[in-house]
Amino acid sequence: MEIAQLLVPNLLLSITLFVFLWLINLRLKDPSFIDSWWALGMVVLAGLSFVSTGQGGKHALLLTGLCTVWGLRLGVYLLWRWRKHGPDRRYSSMMALAKSERGWGYATASLLLVFALQMPLQFIVSLPVQLGQIGPDAALGPLAFLGAAMAVLGIAFETVGDLQLVAFKADPANAGKVLQSGLWRYTRHPNYFGDACTWWGLYLIAADHGLGAWSIPGPVLLTFLLTRWSGVPTVEGRMRRKRPEYEAYLSRTSGFIPWFPRKPSSETH
Repeated sequence: MEIAQLLVPNLLLSITLFVFLWLINLRLKDPSFIDSWWALGMVVLAGLSFVSTGQGGKHALLLTGLCTVWGLRLGVYLLWRWRKHGPDRRYSSMMALAKSERGWGYATASLLLVFALQMPLQFIVSLPVQLGQIGPDAALGPLAFLGAAMAVLGIAFETVGDLQLVAFKADPANAGKVLQSGLWRYTRHPNYFGDACTWWGLYLIAADHGLGAWSIPGPVLLTFLLTRWSGVPTVEGRMRRKRPEYEAYLSRTSGFIPWFPRKPSSETH
């Protein structure tokens, strides 16, 4: 199978589904649910690639299986979070700003700033689980085993981090406080680190087989989004404004890759 034979139908389906979700969003007047589709849509693309290639090889099974576990877990969690807590403040602010500064109506703002933006980003990030399935069946090599271990570690890390955060927020005594225990003691963003670890692992599985090595823009883009654009900068900007103790937490805790906390400067002398 040629690349275009796989990617073009996948892209057309992705566009169709995003348009459909945008129409639903017009009725709800809330685009927050798109976060869950970020993960669930990748499961759809992985599954469609599995069916389209028709190989059912070891790499395809591993990529599709791991992507499905990751995507269903994260997608359902984000859907639950949206239903429990309501509209995401980021999107509410984005829509209000688009109206006040650009004069855009809700339909235009949600289409251009949310749905039309996330569709190509999702498609590029998911390239490993698409391109990695092209080619005849082959034995899993060292890169695939390393990638599988990384992906499993990433899924587990992200899951535990999310569970710890949910439990922390559920305790009224923690209102206004910063979570600084569990995995959050070693990195300020265990969920984002787990995400990146998962997708670099999936890339290694893909790179072990056929055209998968060419899918490297996927994990590179995801890492950029998490660390430089919509992930870490957004969360830390909000936490700095609303949590006075966050500055101290920031100064001693690794920003992304887990590591032991730094001692306060007063303890180093």
